[in-house]
Amino acid sequence: MKKKELERVLQNIPPHRCPRPSLEQYCTPASIAADILYTATMLGDIEGCRVVDLGCGTGIFAIGASLMGASSAIGVDIDPKAVEDAREAAERLGADVEFMVGDVKEFRRDADTVIMNPPFGAQRRKADRPFLEAAISMAPVVYSIHNASTTRFLERMIASLDRKIAFQKSYKFQIPHLFEFHEKSKKDIDVVLLRIC
Repeated sequence: MKKKELERVLQNIPPHRCPRPSLEQYCTPASIAADILYTATMLGDIEGCRVVDLGCGTGIFAIGASLMGASSAIGVDIDPKAVEDAREAAERLGADVEFMVGDVKEFRRDADTVIMNPPFGAQRRKADRPFLEAAISMAPVVYSIHNASTTRFLERMIASLDRKIAFQKSYKFQIPHLFEFHEKSKKDIDVVLLRIC
């Protein structure tokens, strides 16, 4: 599947019905998700691989991985409503994905690749750390989106877990006005995709 076609398909995945600020539930834009999934496919990290999407929300990475040829795709999220919406979206789009409600701190499954958009830590400091620790413990390759301002800290943390950043790419991640504390109708955040191995 070509990247533009994948992006069009991923645009059919709904956003969170009732996003919770404490969980920093911001949906990855379809254009960014498609680019990440396409990049991961070109690097041999999707097709024929066991892929896990930690903090999957409504399932954009797990569904996309399935559509790009993953041998298995699993999505895990602590929010039951998000998991319900992800299951419905996967069925509607013909993606074979196992979705489950669970806490990433307790979820363990062997995988080849983890792709995720963890909380940035704006509401709870270091909220992304349990996601990174879980991902690194279960897969040799991890793709993870983070606030670009935290890259130096993440480099040290990842090194302390005996891994390295093999590749990084910058994006403008648009955050829509979802919560009362948002002052603007939308805001672009500088984020970085890290490929960790």
